[in-house]
Amino acid sequence: MTGSFIKMCRKILNPEGIAHDIADAARNFLRLEAAGGILLGLAAVVAIIIANSPLFPFYDYVLNGIKFHIGFDDAQRSFDFELKKSLLHWINDGFMTIFFLLVGLEIKREIVSGELSSRDRALLPLLAAIGGMVVPMGIYWLVNKGSPETMGGWAIPAATDIAFALGVLSLLGSRVPLSIKVLLTAIAVIDDIGAILIIAVFYSHEIAGNPLSIAAAAIGFLLFLNVRKVSHITPYLLAGFVLWAAVLESGLHATLAGVITALFIPVRVLNSRGHSPCAELEHGLHPYVAFGILPLFAFANAGVPFTGMGWHSLGEPVTLGVILGLAVGKPLGIFSVIWLAVVTGISPKPKDANWLHLYAMAVLCGIGFTMSLFIGGLAFAGPEMQAPVRLGVLGGSAVSALAGAGLLYFFSGSKKQAG
Repeated sequence: MTGSFIKMCRKILNPEGIAHDIADAARNFLRLEAAGGILLGLAAVVAIIIANSPLFPFYDYVLNGIKFHIGFDDAQRSFDFELKKSLLHWINDGFMTIFFLLVGLEIKREIVSGELSSRDRALLPLLAAIGGMVVPMGIYWLVNKGSPETMGGWAIPAATDIAFALGVLSLLGSRVPLSIKVLLTAIAVIDDIGAILIIAVFYSHEIAGNPLSIAAAAIGFLLFLNVRKVSHITPYLLAGFVLWAAVLESGLHATLAGVITALFIPVRVLNSRGHSPCAELEHGLHPYVAFGILPLFAFANAGVPFTGMGWHSLGEPVTLGVILGLAVGKPLGIFSVIWLAVVTGISPKPKDANWLHLYAMAVLCGIGFTMSLFIGGLAFAGPEMQAPVRLGVLGGSAVSALAGAGLLYFFSGSKKQAG
């Protein structure tokens, strides 16, 4: 105990030690995201192989043919509650809510004490993220403006898959400065905020009043817990489950419940173990999301049967709009905004990064994958549109991953590129 007290005193008297601990925590976060991104890619590859093999009918039946349900009713049947959905829906509406809970925790941490906690830190990724959302959506609109039935997919190329992008960066090791990884993470977090708002406003269904009132009550209870500085995680999660069920029945998308719950979990309140509930829950969820939920989502959603497809399929409005939005729109929007912000003095260039690093990072932000597939599933309810969506997302993400990694691998190590 004496030794621990001495170590604590040394940290208090040595600010550099505290900064070193924070940097270590950031590196651990990036390593976990990167490893999860690699597994995410492998799961997608396996799904594509199965979808183009004799196993596809079984794969499709397990995901869409088998129904699972939870529910209850009272003896007089005055109140019944039942959710009956396919495995694919449980993955996308249930497990992905846990992913969005984690996203919400990360967003709150970054805003309260991380890379988005001050104007100077937040300005560059904020501007870059806006450019990286507006330009891809504009390109998709240009490609599909003559096809009203496909315009609903305008938001598909707007988001960046943080896990997948960091997984690619991790393969390049020391060729990539830490500042580039941090900037990419911050841009992806802001992308997630934008995607969440888009889902809430544009991809929710007709609203039902009674479930919405239950959702409001659950949010009120979450607010009460937050105001009372309750440090135990369990009450927040129980209220979050009620909120999830109510939101699912209300017509809003269920994953919004995860984000809303996260925003009420305290960051600065400490529990009996000396940790904030937000940090503790984020740390606990991360391995399950990175190594379980996201690979499962990729496996369930990336299976594209290529039967009947040819090079002409890449020219279909949805597929072409998504590919160009991700592979061209993302780097164009992000890099042009960063360049303007730096040369006009609005924001400094990230430490140890050159223009090639920044451009390659902008290219890697075109890896949309998880969120793009998710929005694609919301934009087009019919199964006939899922193949073009998935082909576009996989194609655009693959081009972005290969191009970004290639730029960093072959050119970023040169001293001549600095400046």
